Amino acid sequence: MGTQAMSMHHRVTGLAAPRSRAGEVIALLGCRAFVGFPVTVGITAAVFWLASLAPFNPLALYMGSQYEQATPAQREELAQQLGLNDVWYAIWGRWAAAALHGDWGTSRVFGQPVAQVLSERLPYTALLVGLGLLTAIALSVLLAVGAARRPGSLVDGLALGLVHIAQAIPPFVMGLVAIAIFAIHMGLPAGGASASGADPTPGGLALHLVLPVGVLAVTLLPWLVLNLRASLLEALDSDAVLAARGRGLGESTVLRTHVLPVALLPFVTVVGARIGELVTGALLIEAVFSWPGLASATVSAASAGDFPLLAAVTALTCAAVFAGSAVADACYLLLDPRVSDV
Repeated sequence: MGTQAMSMHHRVTGLAAPRSRAGEVIALLGCRAFVGFPVTVGITAAVFWLASLAPFNPLALYMGSQYEQATPAQREELAQQLGLNDVWYAIWGRWAAAALHGDWGTSRVFGQPVAQVLSERLPYTALLVGLGLLTAIALSVLLAVGAARRPGSLVDGLALGLVHIAQAIPPFVMGLVAIAIFAIHMGLPAGGASASGADPTPGGLALHLVLPVGVLAVTLLPWLVLNLRASLLEALDSDAVLAARGRGLGESTVLRTHVLPVALLPFVTVVGARIGELVTGALLIEAVFSWPGLASATVSAASAGDFPLLAAVTALTCAAVFAGSAVADACYLLLDPRVSDV
């Protein structure tokens, strides 16, 4: 059928020409951005709304010890200058308008532009999150493969027992247990990114990352291992695997060429779905191990009413969760030709 005839066929039947795989990925990412942007904006508005309901005086927090020494007229004048007497949506509107132009405001806690605070701390959080995720994926593949190859065996029981224990223990408790075992008794660094008063070095940074990365990876294991194990068991019972074994292929070859490629496809989506848990878990672990990332800045901002910084961290967290989920689904769409975005 020629191009003109095919075009007429689509017009007659009312069917649209199928999009390319790249077009489907672009459409998926565009749809997620279309949804994610207004949701992120709405969440930042909620931060300012909750701030207006909080039982503290932002002017007193801003002035510190000078608040008691200032006269009521001086307090009122400063509050007017800072816009603290305005309704919450007016304060949020000014912040949002400036943020869209690259000005995230000034942090009252750190006395620095919010962008500078984020640029100093975000690399530490990104390093912890990235290494924690990679470690969790590697451990998940090893545990799930070992468990799925011999269901009901000792290896399977140990793997399932480990992930169920990890699922039952909160991240901050796991961090304290790791400090008690590996820091107090074995001498591993338990806090910060370097020795006290020293500048971070690559070797020192790697040593200080061992415990927080390890704990973060273990907190992610339950969902990853259980989902990958189920996918592996399903793939091992498929007709394609039975046919490969019938052709005389070795078990390792079958696992590498027929089982893992199929089982890892849904695993990509599972990883993307756990991005939110990864970010929140990283913030908790940063607080336990005094890691100089966004966690301490977030806690300080929340306790001191530093809402420009708190709103910026919230916006970045929401954007990371939406982006991680969208990228994971896009990769799944690219890797599996059987899946469509419609």
